[in-house]
Amino acid sequence: MAVVNVVDTSRNKVAEIDVSDTIFNAPMREHLIYDVVHMQLAKRRSGTAATKTRAAVSGGGKKPWKQKGTGRARAGSSRSPLWRGGGTIFGPQPRSYEYSIPKKARKLALCSVLSQKHREHKLLILDKLELPEIKTAFMANMLKTLGLSNALIVTHKDSVLEKSVRNIPGVKVLRPEGLNVYDLLRYEYLVITQACIEKIQGSLAV
Repeated sequence: MAVVNVVDTSRNKVAEIDVSDTIFNAPMREHLIYDVVHMQLAKRRSGTAATKTRAAVSGGGKKPWKQKGTGRARAGSSRSPLWRGGGTIFGPQPRSYEYSIPKKARKLALCSVLSQKHREHKLLILDKLELPEIKTAFMANMLKTLGLSNALIVTHKDSVLEKSVRNIPGVKVLRPEGLNVYDLLRYEYLVITQACIEKIQGSLAV
């Protein structure tokens, strides 16, 4: 079991806690991290690109000329893909790019990134994080005291905290169940409240 310091909002040490080696001291698995990030980005794709086929293009109901006797090639519609203003052949249509990888692989990738944050001393565990009211300036000063300008904060549901942080660039608040590889890589520091550690360790037990 690894030992991690617990600090207050002034970054003074107040306690120590034991954390699981399988989660916070796991080996780096770059291939799994790549796979998970690729999967997350694929799920975020809107997939709304669309082109009109000959069936969707307006007009073209009348046969341009008679079938025989004109010396020209046969034509049944002026909206043929071969004609200007016609439909598109094999163009993109609305679709989902979403796919999934095994749950165990996702957990291992998440443990790899959490362990890397711990090794790089970019993991900060707070004893508690509570705000008396919705105040962006108060939260900004607290982050400045902690020496953080780019951080992912993981805490239990707290609408006051979430609303106080949402206008601060480079800072995001997540709940323990929403912890993911992409956001961990996107933000430099990881801040977790002590109450969330057990929940994270329980959900990532493999």
